[in-house]
Amino acid sequence: MSELEGRVVAITGAARGMGRAYVRGFLAEGAKVVAMDRSWEPTGFSGDNDGAFLKELEAAADDVLVATVDISDPGQIGDAYQQTLDKFGTVDVLINNASLRQRNLFPPSGRITTLETNDSDWENMFAVSLFGTLKVTRYFIQPMIEKQRGSVMSVISSGAIHHSHGSAYMALRPDSKEMPYQSAKAAVMCLMFYLADEVKHKNVAVNLLIPGHTRTTGFDEQNAARREMGMTGSTGAGALRPEHIVPLAKFLAQQEANSGVTGKCFDTVTWNIEHGLGGLADWVDPEVVAA
Repeated sequence: MSELEGRVVAITGAARGMGRAYVRGFLAEGAKVVAMDRSWEPTGFSGDNDGAFLKELEAAADDVLVATVDISDPGQIGDAYQQTLDKFGTVDVLINNASLRQRNLFPPSGRITTLETNDSDWENMFAVSLFGTLKVTRYFIQPMIEKQRGSVMSVISSGAIHHSHGSAYMALRPDSKEMPYQSAKAAVMCLMFYLADEVKHKNVAVNLLIPGHTRTTGFDEQNAARREMGMTGSTGAGALRPEHIVPLAKFLAQQEANSGVTGKCFDTVTWNIEHGLGGLADWVDPEVVAA
């Protein structure tokens, strides 16, 4: 019997990409899943042109709650939370996966300089990626605090990371031209580090995940546009399957603050290697089209 069997796992951005991989991964462990996404329309990505994934979830209706939720809308979040309590009675795990992607603001390449952005770009990005994440967390962490057991995780990006060179800190990859996306992810990281300490005495773990370079919806179109712009290193080659992040998520879902695994930011690729789950070559998506 899996330690995750019967656990209630709430996932935002669950309809496609990494969110879909989480849903399938936790259902395979016998967990109950609350699958939230702004849209459940087929995308045509990875063969999903007939709504097959939604049908798959509908066939597992006893174990899945499918909810249409824009995480920038507190009313929709509140409705999904109440539906969760009505159906499953509690929440054990929250995965904050949903985000507004850079290419949603600046299609198709997602690249723009900071000074070319305007205030509304930042307001739209932060409304979803930061404030939406905060709003979802405020609701879905409540049962964990009440029973003093649970796990919250949020997905960020390596572009939000800084590292030290002597007395000064520097950005890990400041040349990616991904503002305001990376600023929002950095804010989520800071938010979750503080939250982890604030709820530690309630035995709720709060951690962060940094996925590898992953092929998700719109990834192919984005990189084709970047190649046309002559951007080097933007072929998409070596992109990973979304499933590479699932083993780490399953591990963190079993943690509580008392385990000592809280307030941490994990590099998924390195964690997989350290735990014998393969390196980059083992998770590469064979369908990625490189220039």
